[in-house]
Amino acid sequence: MMSPFRAAVVQAGSVPFDSQRSLEKACGLMADAARQGAKLVVFPEAFISAYPKGLDFGARLGSRTPEGRNDFRRYFESAIEVPSPATETLAAGARANHIYMVIGVIERDGGTLYCTALFFSPEGRLMGKHRKLMPTAMERLVWGYGDGSTLPVFETPLGRVGTVICWENYMPLLRMAMYSKGVQLYCAPTADDRDTWVPSMQHIALEGRCFVLTACQFIKRADFPQDYAAIQGNDPNTVMMRGGSCIIGPLGKVLAGPKFDEECILTAEIDIGDVVRGKYDFDVVGHYARPDVFRLYVNERATPPVVWRASQTADPFAEEK
Repeated sequence: MMSPFRAAVVQAGSVPFDSQRSLEKACGLMADAARQGAKLVVFPEAFISAYPKGLDFGARLGSRTPEGRNDFRRYFESAIEVPSPATETLAAGARANHIYMVIGVIERDGGTLYCTALFFSPEGRLMGKHRKLMPTAMERLVWGYGDGSTLPVFETPLGRVGTVICWENYMPLLRMAMYSKGVQLYCAPTADDRDTWVPSMQHIALEGRCFVLTACQFIKRADFPQDYAAIQGNDPNTVMMRGGSCIIGPLGKVLAGPKFDEECILTAEIDIGDVVRGKYDFDVVGHYARPDVFRLYVNERATPPVVWRASQTADPFAEEK
């Protein structure tokens, strides 16, 4: 039986379009969470280095503006590669504070950006990543699509850790895939600060009989560059994201939060035994499933656009069979 431990969700704003300062802020917040006894720390979506709320990147049907292309260039240049010196900085922070960590980043790969969550161990190891499968609405303009090769659930001494990002949480089949992997510590970095988010997280905790740790930024217009052409305008006191982070137990009870309208670190004690206690009467991928009626198939193959083969006679589509 694993001993109870303390987990934390970080509700803070990044330093938009400045990856170095965002990394420095993340390391400071890791230390703050560790001082509060946290062994697992979850950061918001796109913490390194920006969730560009309110920005349209100059896009109209059939046209793009030069200013919008420059906005994308700034966003691209503030993204990070995985792995890279930036991930080494995050890994060093996890190691220095002896924590497991999940953090949202904007990942740069080739000419494409991905909304990604990274996993780090207390030994300072980049354990893996999850790329957001389905960017929402205007996010599709600036982020690429993940594939099934980055849907990990990691076995750790604290429990089995996985992550689902923002509105991916409204994809029932993705949730079912995560439940089938035995996720116990379900991390949900988000940019959704609406009142409806917390009940959604309660539903997921109840449905999966897992702990849900959701983290959202609190950030004001003043934290963005002056030339940030967001629809919200230029009043420095305008709240761009108001938080709403929380931690929820496997029976839907809110253990910490939700907190709005300020930066904070929320913590709660986690007893993984509560996961098993919850599954006594409901296991969505076990005794409460009906595989004779419903069955989910998941494709976890990577789907690169270019595949190089040594032999010209090799079947180029062999991986799809």
